[in-house]
Amino acid sequence: MRLCVFCGSSDGAAPLYREGAQALGRHLARSGVGLVYGGGKVGLMGAVADAALEAGGEVIGVMPRPLVEKEIGHAGLTTLHVVGSMHERKAMMADLADGFVALPGGLGTFEELFEVWTWAQLGYHPKPVSLLNVGGFYDGLLAFLDHVVGQGFVREPHRAMLICAQDPAELLTRIRAYEPPRVVKWVQANER
Repeated sequence: MRLCVFCGSSDGAAPLYREGAQALGRHLARSGVGLVYGGGKVGLMGAVADAALEAGGEVIGVMPRPLVEKEIGHAGLTTLHVVGSMHERKAMMADLADGFVALPGGLGTFEELFEVWTWAQLGYHPKPVSLLNVGGFYDGLLAFLDHVVGQGFVREPHRAMLICAQDPAELLTRIRAYEPPRVVKWVQANER
């Protein structure tokens, strides 16, 4: 099993974000789960990769050539795939992974998370999509997603697809138990 981790290329404002990334990396490696990620050596990306490597795990990075050339590619990975574009990067990461985890991060993390979740909602893949909610980082987003359901833009079974936990062990247990919902995406006015 391999999980694709989306996360920040910076450490964030609190040390607990880096600690959470390291805890996830160690737990994946110790559980025999490979890590697929964006290939960087900086920020939470570097923290999760280094922790997994130090614990003896497989770490696969995927990075567009322009970012490698800016010297932010991690040189010590099991494998580093160099691709031509961000689109190729996301497609390869998704193909290599059996599921997805978002750690704290910024716009890129959010974009990657919502894209793979949308693909799952549309039935393009049956893979679990999850958040490691380090220090309550995603609490506001989770409340907003509940609001979106209440306003009739997302079905409850699709909202429930997003697995969330604050502990890497609990998250991995829930990922392994995941079953995709069997409902269509579109919400009709009379279903609200």
